[in-house]
Amino acid sequence: MIKATGAQIITGILERKGISTVAGIPGGSILPLYDELAKSNIKHILVRQEQAGGFIAQGIARTTGKAAVCFATSGPGAMNLLTAIADARSDSIPLVAITGQVNRALIGTDAFQETDTFGLSMPICKHSVMVKSAAELLKVLPEAFRIAESGRQGPVIVDVPRDVQLETCTFQQWPDMKNYEWKPSAPANLDALVSVAADLFAKARRIVLFCGGGTVYSDGAPQLIQKLSEKYRIPVCTSLMGLTVVPADSELFLGMVGMHGSYTANRVMYESDLIIALGIRFDDRATGTVSKFCPNAKIIHIDVDAAEINKIYQSSVAISCDCATALKVLAKKLESDVCVKAAQESASFWKKLIPECAPKMCGIYDENLFHPSVFMKRISQLCTKLFKKPPYITTDVGQHQMFTAQCYPMSFPRQLLTSGSLGTMGFGLPAAIGAALANPDRRIICFSGDGSILMNVQELATLYELGLNVTVIVLDNQCLGMVRQQQELIFKGNYSASIYEKTPDLCAVAEGFHIPSFDITDEAGFDEKLTQALSAKGPSFVRIPIKQEYNVLPFVFSGKANIEAFGLK
Repeated sequence: MIKATGAQIITGILERKGISTVAGIPGGSILPLYDELAKSNIKHILVRQEQAGGFIAQGIARTTGKAAVCFATSGPGAMNLLTAIADARSDSIPLVAITGQVNRALIGTDAFQETDTFGLSMPICKHSVMVKSAAELLKVLPEAFRIAESGRQGPVIVDVPRDVQLETCTFQQWPDMKNYEWKPSAPANLDALVSVAADLFAKARRIVLFCGGGTVYSDGAPQLIQKLSEKYRIPVCTSLMGLTVVPADSELFLGMVGMHGSYTANRVMYESDLIIALGIRFDDRATGTVSKFCPNAKIIHIDVDAAEINKIYQSSVAISCDCATALKVLAKKLESDVCVKAAQESASFWKKLIPECAPKMCGIYDENLFHPSVFMKRISQLCTKLFKKPPYITTDVGQHQMFTAQCYPMSFPRQLLTSGSLGTMGFGLPAAIGAALANPDRRIICFSGDGSILMNVQELATLYELGLNVTVIVLDNQCLGMVRQQQELIFKGNYSASIYEKTPDLCAVAEGFHIPSFDITDEAGFDEKLTQALSAKGPSFVRIPIKQEYNVLPFVFSGKANIEAFGLK
């Protein structure tokens, strides 16, 4: 028989799951777990605020596809973590968050640092559970990983009272973590559904692949999508979360759709008569006015989460299945002569239309070096010269996020880590730390804004302590850029609480955390300073000033179709 405390069971299961790194901050209600953690082989990342622990775990999970772990104590610790949990739920990121709780006898008494973590977290996570005994952990914790990693992935919270962590129990053997692994399976009617989809394909003449984050997170799906696109000459449009599904230089990749999407992608969606929607949920920022997004298209909707199908658009064929699993079957069905002929006619239509769209985007941005549309590409070129492997890119939320999505040429799946659905400022820096921990052979670049960077600026201390190869590049326009832009375009230039009256010296702030900083203010030193920042071992910080009047274009006003965007030529 094995005898162990609740805290020993937690660390033992984490080790058997292969968890090598956790992030968090200790506190009274979780100290028994930390006592055992120090005796384990697991590395702990001491963050400066619990929210960052959740985002560090996201950086690990988003790049590896496996559930990552974060810790927080009870009360304010757990509550600080909740934003990162909600963010993970919104973007389908697998996390297991283990939180401390007051002793069982004190629950409900308003004890010191007591909050109802279970109740607070239920609406914003995939699953939440409070453990009532040490023995329960032997099933609850392995099951937490299974839930987090299965189907549409997401975060799970396991709330563990302090006395449960100290409680001793006996058991015969450790749980076999392999029994809790999830593998996608095909629904019984998949072949029949795909046959109906192939019939629709055969009748279509303007076919497009519309890809979301579910395609990026589905093992093998990006390769299948690129092969399908190239073989049948089908254009690929994506949401923000789907951006890395095919390389940006792929001939038939048209870019991101939506409010700040490319005119070509928005026009192709509008003109399509068949959309193969893959791992996508038709988010409002992508569709704009729903009735004007793809008014004449039939939809083959493939998504692992059945709840997302028919939620916004009524599909002609609904396939609740992992994208890669469904695409393998679909690829075989499309080899028929009628489907090949339909693809040829579709390709002929797009070959004529797509070149006509491109001029609409020409000249919408300034061409000077200090416009993000120019220096984003310059940074990518420098990375190609400096590194054998392209960097992972993280962003915060705001104009810099959209400039990155539009202008930085992504080249491999999962390369872009960004807060898509929840849009959380402060995401970028801790996510970059997580990505660097999981990928020590890569440079990580975090694009941020002067507003976003201050949301979790304290994590520069964590970055310095760890000495990771992370370069933070701040686009500094001395305002909340996206707010200012919308106030200019929608609220007649009434800049309410969006322009900073006084701003800090961000490079001095970075230097205060002992991180080398580079203030790039002129063209002469641009490449030299960036090269120093990117090639130096360990962390670095770069500030690039940009003009306040630089707006993200195109811009779609409420009620307008995406093809009626403001700012086009």
